[in-house]
Amino acid sequence: MIQKLKSLQNHQGFMKYFKNTSWLFGEKILRMFVGLFVGIWVARYLGPEQFGLFSYAQSFVGLFTAIATLGLDGIVVRELVKDESRRDELIGTAFWLKLIGAFGVLIVLAIAIHFTSNDSYTNTLVFIIASATIFQAFNVIDMYFQAKVMSKFVVYANVISLFISSLIKVVLILYEAPLIAFAWTVLFDSAVLALGFVYFYVRHSASSVESHSKLKIKYITFSRVTALSLLKDSWPLILSGIVISIYMKIDQVMIQEMMGSEAVGQYAAAVRISEAWYFIPIVVASSLFPAIINAKKISEELYYARLQKLYDLMVWMAIAIALPMTFLSDWVVNLLYGEQYSQAGNVLMIHIWAGIFVFLGVASGKWFTAENLQMLSFWRTFYGMTINVVLNFMLLPNYGIQGAAVATLISQIIAAYISDLLNTRTRRMFWMKSKSIFIIRKN
Repeated sequence: MIQKLKSLQNHQGFMKYFKNTSWLFGEKILRMFVGLFVGIWVARYLGPEQFGLFSYAQSFVGLFTAIATLGLDGIVVRELVKDESRRDELIGTAFWLKLIGAFGVLIVLAIAIHFTSNDSYTNTLVFIIASATIFQAFNVIDMYFQAKVMSKFVVYANVISLFISSLIKVVLILYEAPLIAFAWTVLFDSAVLALGFVYFYVRHSASSVESHSKLKIKYITFSRVTALSLLKDSWPLILSGIVISIYMKIDQVMIQEMMGSEAVGQYAAAVRISEAWYFIPIVVASSLFPAIINAKKISEELYYARLQKLYDLMVWMAIAIALPMTFLSDWVVNLLYGEQYSQAGNVLMIHIWAGIFVFLGVASGKWFTAENLQMLSFWRTFYGMTINVVLNFMLLPNYGIQGAAVATLISQIIAAYISDLLNTRTRRMFWMKSKSIFIIRKN
């Protein structure tokens, strides 16, 4: 084992990817802790009604953000890896496409608000937050650093943005700023992150010893042919992104329309605690799945045996989180948010169990990609979204925000578990997940 670790340490390719992944994981963990701490402080300061209105505005914008991304991220990274000489053309074209997409979001929102019961103040919050998508066009620089396996520069920009954002929010709380000031911080965060990306991109390009890597602004242009080529590959991802956005955000939008801002605040407070753990399966699956893929080169039996162990691990981790949260939900909510969020405890008690199926969904998502079954992955997300919307309509009037939590739990069960039973190519996943959930083992 020690010799193997030493050989990996001396392997340049492995160390390059290991360091790159470590930077990304470190940033995610830091963002989770800092974001949760500051987010809870903001929620306590604003109170359920104003926090609910703020969460609703973010969720409503989130329904349409997939239009701004255009599903380009992975496609552009792939093309940059294949041919770095097209860097300026790819980055320029992707930037202008994303910018057009961002303005497209604003146009769609201008139409969509006419189908809501929003007042003018709420619509102002929505459009301030939505304007942040304009600066997200600069995320094309993130794609470049991903392709170069140099994510430390992306992490630098994100950490600086996180630090400035957190500091501003703390100052706003101390000076008792109004709700709209926190909406402006969302836009400001996006602008700071964009400036950070540009700074590190220019700095890296200027310090490069390779002449073709140096930044030439005049060559960063829009190519119609490249744009059509990128969109031809990305349209399924745009569709998938829209479905995922609706799946993740629709509950808070529906609660706002059917119950009001205070109910959204109570629900959002519980969801923040429940979803704070969702970085764990992403980190674990990304770390372990390369070993599972390598096992396939040896034998199918070893491949699926390792995948089964990953599912077992995911279930046990999720249960280890859900069990104590179930019994301590009221105490945890009161400790973090205070007595004003007393309704959030019952929501957390239910919503936390969706984590089992989220953890399994993340792990099996890697398998879907490895087996080139992305469309099946899309359809299971679509089923979950549809069930979530229907159940919210049915349960919210009678059971309130607890009904929304039940809708989330059931839709996750269907999307990440039951849907595997509906197709012969994924049925094996259903039985493997069943073994993990019900602790079924061969004698």
